[in-house]
Amino acid sequence: MEAGGEAGGPRRRLVHLDLKGAPPRAPYLAEVSGRRAAGAPGPASPRLTRPLSPPAPQVLPLLRALGATGLLLEYEDAFPYAGPLGPLRAPHAYRYRPGRARGGRGAGPGPDVSLCPRSPGEVRAVLSQARAQGLEVVPLVQSFGHMEFVLKHKEFAHLREVKVFPNALNPHKEESRALVKAMIDQVMALHEDLKWFHIGCDEVYYLGEGEESKQWLQQQDNTPEKLCLSHIKAVASCVVSSYPTVTPIVWDDMLRGISEETLAESGVPQLVQPMIWDYAADLDVEGKVHLVEKYRRCGFSKVWFASAFKGATGVNQSLTLIGHHLKNHLQWLKVASSSPADILEGIALTGWQRYDHFSVLCELLPVAIPSLAVCLQALKNGGYSEKIKENVEKLLGMANLETETFMSTSLGTFPGSNILTLVTQVSFYLKSSVDELLERNRYVMGWFSPYHRKRKIIHPIIMHHFQPDAISLLSKWNAVVQDLQAAMEQVFHKCTVEEWMEENVHPSLQKLQEVVDDLDKAIKAQN
Repeated sequence: MEAGGEAGGPRRRLVHLDLKGAPPRAPYLAEVSGRRAAGAPGPASPRLTRPLSPPAPQVLPLLRALGATGLLLEYEDAFPYAGPLGPLRAPHAYRYRPGRARGGRGAGPGPDVSLCPRSPGEVRAVLSQARAQGLEVVPLVQSFGHMEFVLKHKEFAHLREVKVFPNALNPHKEESRALVKAMIDQVMALHEDLKWFHIGCDEVYYLGEGEESKQWLQQQDNTPEKLCLSHIKAVASCVVSSYPTVTPIVWDDMLRGISEETLAESGVPQLVQPMIWDYAADLDVEGKVHLVEKYRRCGFSKVWFASAFKGATGVNQSLTLIGHHLKNHLQWLKVASSSPADILEGIALTGWQRYDHFSVLCELLPVAIPSLAVCLQALKNGGYSEKIKENVEKLLGMANLETETFMSTSLGTFPGSNILTLVTQVSFYLKSSVDELLERNRYVMGWFSPYHRKRKIIHPIIMHHFQPDAISLLSKWNAVVQDLQAAMEQVFHKCTVEEWMEENVHPSLQKLQEVVDDLDKAIKAQN
């Protein structure tokens, strides 16, 4: 498969699934039959609607139809790690079923299958459908920075670079490399015919600040840059020696500021392909072209680009502004057209679910599918036009897709479209409607203030001016939230639903519920 794409776009287009937050249930991604995903009217007005549930296509076939050629699977704690790595597995990790894992074909000597004694059926189902759709899978396992999901556990805390911070791995310990190898081997054991394996290595904060690193840096000619490169080289060499036909990929941010001479002398360019990431709508095209040229001069044979279709505009963002992400992809197309055609391997469309392991959730995957659709089609066609917009609308089952606003009045038939409808209603109307009643209603402000509520003081006539409105609003929102919870439970595990509700629903809904309860108590006290 050539790297050059239709109308100038990259031909390899990997959709990044960030599973460290809100990992979708496997049937949402890969169930062959029996799925019913919902579409519903968008919230054109504060009228609260309850979506219907017409049949909808699966996510993976939809991604293929939209123009994806592969998946970048960042498993994190959703992978069913086994044996000594069992503590890394989250309660909601993809489940096991009886059976035995096997090594991947075409990947050199297979890993020790005893490390993964039972076959993770859900992972296999996703990978099987990906193959059936012609989607190439690239697994991603962090091996340096963003290691919180590993180093937060007491079993591995001694491998931290800085004792009190669980984000970065100590690059000096042999046990650190053994840990990374064990993680890679278990993931490799479930994947067949891999060509690439992403080993992360981005944002290695506090590197060089550990006690062993400080001692190492005191030695002549040692620098933080050389320390970083030595660990990347060690991990990449491990991958290449165990799996000769697999090429490691690394995020490029730790490499950008390193001199060409240091990079060239490190041996890293002969082992890995850098993935240059930038999620800005006003991405510096000229700067990126110069960076590509720098990497080529250093000896990297190929580079990847990384854009974003969600999860890059706010740590607690709940809705996706498509226009921002479309501009980001159009900028990347300019970089691609200005770079040597033979150096670009492909592009990954990242969809971050958390900024790191401990941060809150940003946009859920179903909410961002329209953004992903627009971005994929722009990359596939080398640009975006009214005709491409119409094709996106047809594939998503939407009558009118907005790119410059969050609001959409259109129905959708894509998987999880009912979640988008209900999340939009909650995001725009829940807090505003509750605040309107409780903070801008003269009867509440004047006759049922916190002072009145505490002492259960209420004028019987005034009560009738807002009690019916409060009860009605609470009833309507409880119905919407009940529908949203039911829709989310079809796609996500209970822990994800609870987290999203606690962050985005409960603060306003509980405030409304408390006022209704206080009204009831005051009325009873009067009687």
